[in-house]
Amino acid sequence: MKKVILGLITTFALISCNQKPEGYEINGTLTGDVEEGTAVYLKAIGDDNQPTPIDTATVTNGTFQFVGTAGLPEMHYIFIDKTPGYTAVILENGEIDFTAQKDSLGFAKISGTPQNDIFADYLKQSKGISERANSIQADMQKASASKDQATITALQEEMGELQEEYKNFELDYIKNNPNGLISALLVDRALASRQLTAEEVRALYDGLSAEIKETKAAKGVLERLVEFEKKAATAKSTEVGAVAPEFSAPDPDGNQIALSDVKGKLTLIDFWAAWCKPCRAENPNVVNVYNKYHDKGLNIIGVSLDRKADDWKKAITADNLSWNQVSNVAYFNDPVAKLYNVDAIPAAFLLDENGVIVAKNLRGPALEAKVAELLN
Repeated sequence: MKKVILGLITTFALISCNQKPEGYEINGTLTGDVEEGTAVYLKAIGDDNQPTPIDTATVTNGTFQFVGTAGLPEMHYIFIDKTPGYTAVILENGEIDFTAQKDSLGFAKISGTPQNDIFADYLKQSKGISERANSIQADMQKASASKDQATITALQEEMGELQEEYKNFELDYIKNNPNGLISALLVDRALASRQLTAEEVRALYDGLSAEIKETKAAKGVLERLVEFEKKAATAKSTEVGAVAPEFSAPDPDGNQIALSDVKGKLTLIDFWAAWCKPCRAENPNVVNVYNKYHDKGLNIIGVSLDRKADDWKKAITADNLSWNQVSNVAYFNDPVAKLYNVDAIPAAFLLDENGVIVAKNLRGPALEAKVAELLN
């Protein structure tokens, strides 16, 4: 009988240990001069990308508590009323322990649940690199004050090496912690930095666990990653050596003009706008090259990224742009700009008679020299 009871107790204990908690408790302890009844806010990032309160607690004898039910893990933030700074915490079901000094919320200790333990480990490991970076910056300020160029150069090289070390640390952390929400956030940072290729970021994302991929953070990463992959694919289609993508758009009179309609021995696709000062400054040079080489086979099609048709048309007349012009009057949302992955102007693509891109973004004497080389 004792064996049966012991077996039941053991089984019950195992079931209890394996059950996921149904809700969360954030048990906070604050040190320092914290006034009784001070408000503590638990906030999440809202649709406007600003912290939005989702719960409020009050300080009693230096402690506070938040109780609720969480879905998938998500980053939240704890703010103390009339106190600078905040603390990041991953909200998930379970008992979360929070300890902080009132005036140093950024150095709070958070533990007790799997995601917060992984997050705390990341912060601990990254802290050492951050402290070294701060030390280098302090030394660089001293060297700058004394105009010690040799030391400045050495410190710049050291900082570059440290930045590479930090980048590799974060990439390794993502790979070694696929179950961590912080890993999804680090993938997002790697994506935003544009230091990795689309293929490299995709590999990092694919390595995340199935549960983490279901989080709001990871879903946001995937949306941005897909857009990045599209741009990367577009960029390949407009590299030197690629055949320029075909397009058509309305001219100032509303008639559709296609790239294939205006190709010559040499064709310049010129992205510009009336509001773009560098574009307007370059226009006299483009006019000069066109007048000089049009009879030898140079054609130009201007693609304006203006927002107002009147501005576009006035600039065409003012700058004496006598070649074909098209525009959807849609700023950087212009379909032709998106097709050519243009996110800054002026931008230009020089095509040979077969429509192959032979040069990009040439200006001033460089543009004339290339045109002369290909047509003379």
